[in-house]
Amino acid sequence: MTRREPTRSNARDIERYAALFSSRTQVMKSSAMRDLMALTQRPEVISLAGGLPDTSSFPRDTYAGVMQTIASEALARSLQYGPTEGIDDIDACIQAVMAAEGMQVTADELLVTTGGQQVIDLVCKTLIDPGDVIVAEAPTYPGAVPTFCSYQADVVQISMDADGMRIDELEETLDRLEREGRRPKFIYTIPTFQNPGGVTMSLPRRQRLVRIAHERELLVLEDNPYGMLRYEGEPLPPLYALDGGEFVIYLGTFSKILSPGIRLGWAAAPRPVLQKMNIGKQAADLCSSSLTQLFVSTYFSAGDWQRYVHSLRDVYRRRRDVMFDALAEHFPREAQWTRPKGGMFIWATLPDYIDTTDLLARALRDNVAFVPGRQAYLDGRGGSSMRLNFSGVSEDEIREGIRRIGAVVAEQVALYGTLTGMEPAPPLAAANGQEPGAEELARVVELPRRQASQQRAEQDR
Repeated sequence: MTRREPTRSNARDIERYAALFSSRTQVMKSSAMRDLMALTQRPEVISLAGGLPDTSSFPRDTYAGVMQTIASEALARSLQYGPTEGIDDIDACIQAVMAAEGMQVTADELLVTTGGQQVIDLVCKTLIDPGDVIVAEAPTYPGAVPTFCSYQADVVQISMDADGMRIDELEETLDRLEREGRRPKFIYTIPTFQNPGGVTMSLPRRQRLVRIAHERELLVLEDNPYGMLRYEGEPLPPLYALDGGEFVIYLGTFSKILSPGIRLGWAAAPRPVLQKMNIGKQAADLCSSSLTQLFVSTYFSAGDWQRYVHSLRDVYRRRRDVMFDALAEHFPREAQWTRPKGGMFIWATLPDYIDTTDLLARALRDNVAFVPGRQAYLDGRGGSSMRLNFSGVSEDEIREGIRRIGAVVAEQVALYGTLTGMEPAPPLAAANGQEPGAEELARVVELPRRQASQQRAEQDR
């Protein structure tokens, strides 16, 4: 049986129902990743677009054993409704994951959600009225953009460099908003292996951001799906650990360290905020799946979950390095990209005369996909950038996918050269006639570090 494709609305259909739509539908945006999902499900398409972990690596025997245990010991419970805040069994699992990153939390500070995405939605539902201000990084998680728009928020974006969100710009923006009589409802940040930028907020900036939250009594939503996927360097404390849970709302998920298909995430938040989020969740879905909560708790009790995470790190590290090499081989020398020390994404920027939204349409004809940079902004920026995922496809697919994108980019570069008379520079690897070394690749960073004097001044503040 083939899957029925959704039908497109014609003008008459739209006219018939237009008067019934709420005003918020006029500002709702579609998710780029969801729009691409149907296309990228085709076997011939190499998708570097989704934020996909490698679920094929999960042991079949382990899966079968967990499901058999549930069937024999908790079948009726797994098929029943559960409490909105989550079943008791899952609390210890969440506490173990947070403790692995240096955080301590009690069960009454937790709310189990249907994936990490629901946390973003519930925070907006709890805090945002139309026109309220949300402060976010630039670029920001493309999946958060439709949520922010659905609640009709005014999103102010703060630029980043290689040390994450620029806190000096944040403070200037907060001062400006205060003069205008506008108080942000919360600051949204992905401080560790940021999606889509791949950069990590430095420790001095984390400390300063938490101080700002306390000084100004501002909530911070810390989205941390990738913290345990570190491939090099020393881990940094999450904002929640630095704050102690007073002003930081923490978003965690099992999607990236276990499976996104179980749709299980959680929020740790100040109790008054958590209580309102709980009520909002009751209205949305009553409770998250009891079956998937029992799957996680049974898996945690039966095996070493951290061993599986370690195996993912090894796989993703190799795939990241393969993508670095492929970018150096196939992208033009004018291109730049970040060098994440963990996570799942590389943020690449092409010459500014190339529009990646148009480029995607051409690339899809060659059966390769990525997320255009504009999807990570709310003001039209990011036109020459793209988000590339390296975790969800094999090393061979990464090489071939980047080769295909590079070929399409080369067409655009050649056309521009013909129109302007400029000779395009060869790719980084081709320029030397050999594979690029780590020293050369280290120079290819879109978000340059600030001067040391600026960093010292920032630390002293």
